[in-house]
Amino acid sequence: MTTENDRQEMLIVTGMSGAGRSTVANALEDLGWYVVDNLPPQMLRPLVELVGRAGTSLPKIAAVVDIRGRDFFTDIQEIVHSLRKSAQVRVIFLEARDDVLVRRFESVRRPHPLQADGTILDGISAERSKLSAVRESCDLVIDTSDLNIHQLATTITERFAAADAAGVHVTLMSFGFKYGLPTDVDMVADVRFLPNPFWIPELRAHNGQDAEVRDFVLEQTGAREFIAHYAAALEPVLAGYQRENKRHATIAVGCTGGKHRSVAMAAEIAALIKDFPGVAVSLKNRDLGRE
Repeated sequence: MTTENDRQEMLIVTGMSGAGRSTVANALEDLGWYVVDNLPPQMLRPLVELVGRAGTSLPKIAAVVDIRGRDFFTDIQEIVHSLRKSAQVRVIFLEARDDVLVRRFESVRRPHPLQADGTILDGISAERSKLSAVRESCDLVIDTSDLNIHQLATTITERFAAADAAGVHVTLMSFGFKYGLPTDVDMVADVRFLPNPFWIPELRAHNGQDAEVRDFVLEQTGAREFIAHYAAALEPVLAGYQRENKRHATIAVGCTGGKHRSVAMAAEIAALIKDFPGVAVSLKNRDLGRE
């Protein structure tokens, strides 16, 4: 017997051209939705059936359906009604004021899909007329007139993220300066102010994952103070990332060779920030084992 919780979850994103459908699609992808853009409504049911065969690997799908479907679009209400018999379907309608839409089209120097030989405003008016019935029957209307792309993405995240989904995924990466700075990182911490275990004969062959090296590093003057203060400084930064809908961040921690100090310190920082609200943490030791 199929229960409500077992049914395929589908989100249909539609609305006015220029109102932010691409931004919404990107935000949903970041949340783990399987997103298909510019899909004719007649393809919605085959999509549900196809993704359903994938089982729990693709539990949520989102389809962007819009006026680009031309004649196909007129069937959307009947198709949505039919889909709701076998799937959990919600419809989002995105809209914005005429003056805002005109400005957005002018900024990208593209014509409205329905303006033909008329003006952008002619196209907007025609589209509003064609979409009026869809708007009235949708589940959620979002007016994006006063939202920038980051604010719109945040709105979608707040409404459609799973309750246990992290707001920002942080990668703590240890590395060795002698191998070069890592690319595509948001922040770099230098822990070469601590004594190097490399010069301790009994520690040289070990690394920062070993208890004897970790204990040596953490016992050095300033080590624990640095970890505590650095983690405290990261808390408002990571909270700000979530408000700005920055979903991923990489924090690099470096020492000379990326084997001892940086490995131990990165693990300790990760242990503190993993308890921050909305933060998920993973560790990566870029240069460990490279020597």
